[in-house]
Amino acid sequence: MTEFNLPTEIIDLPSQGKLYPKDHPLAEGKIEIKYMTAKEEDILSNQSYIQSGTVIDRLLKSLIVTKFDYNDLLIGDKNAIMVAARILGYGSEYKFAALEGPQTVDLSKLDNKPLHEDIKNSTENKFSFKLPHTDNEITFKILTHGDEAKIERELEGLKKIKKDNSPEVSTRLKYIITSINGEDDPPTIRKFVDQGLLARDSRALREYINQIQPDIDLTFFPEGSKIKKTIPITIGFFWPDV
Repeated sequence: MTEFNLPTEIIDLPSQGKLYPKDHPLAEGKIEIKYMTAKEEDILSNQSYIQSGTVIDRLLKSLIVTKFDYNDLLIGDKNAIMVAARILGYGSEYKFAALEGPQTVDLSKLDNKPLHEDIKNSTENKFSFKLPHTDNEITFKILTHGDEAKIERELEGLKKIKKDNSPEVSTRLKYIITSINGEDDPPTIRKFVDQGLLARDSRALREYINQIQPDIDLTFFPEGSKIKKTIPITIGFFWPDV
């Protein structure tokens, strides 16, 4: 059977591989992905994938050459792969609408966020944090794709029970927090989030996680503005002709 040599690129991960086990394929902080082909365009046009919200993950799985469990992928690393896939597939120029008017961003100029010292010094995906208003000691982790999938399934289940119920913040925290004052059993963590976590402490924890979480910097200065904003991932990101 004839084999076709497809071009690939090595992408630097925002985490630099720090939060993966030492023997993990991503521990070196790099991942190999291939250029898009007609097969990937079929994925992007699959209405079933689009409606189920799985189209981007199916695309990335098809493009990634490095062999590993996709559920292990840190969310910030996944974001960087998504941007790289878009550049390799449709170029770096990304046009979108904003309050300031039509904008154009060169995606190739986006950088990974500088790695936080707490990540540099870590030996595993486990961090400590003292809640500032109650002094409770917690440990937490940076979420992976697998964690996000579990969160989505739980939220979907809760909506089936009560359509207006959308406890996204508390549900997410139940997966982020790995122990409270040394107690690491899930029922204790869930009870604490529901009954013992002050809103002020919740906000402080989420701000700290946002500060240290490895990711690609998806911010830009709109034309004529000195205030940075987040680049919106609209339908034009992977469907530029729409």
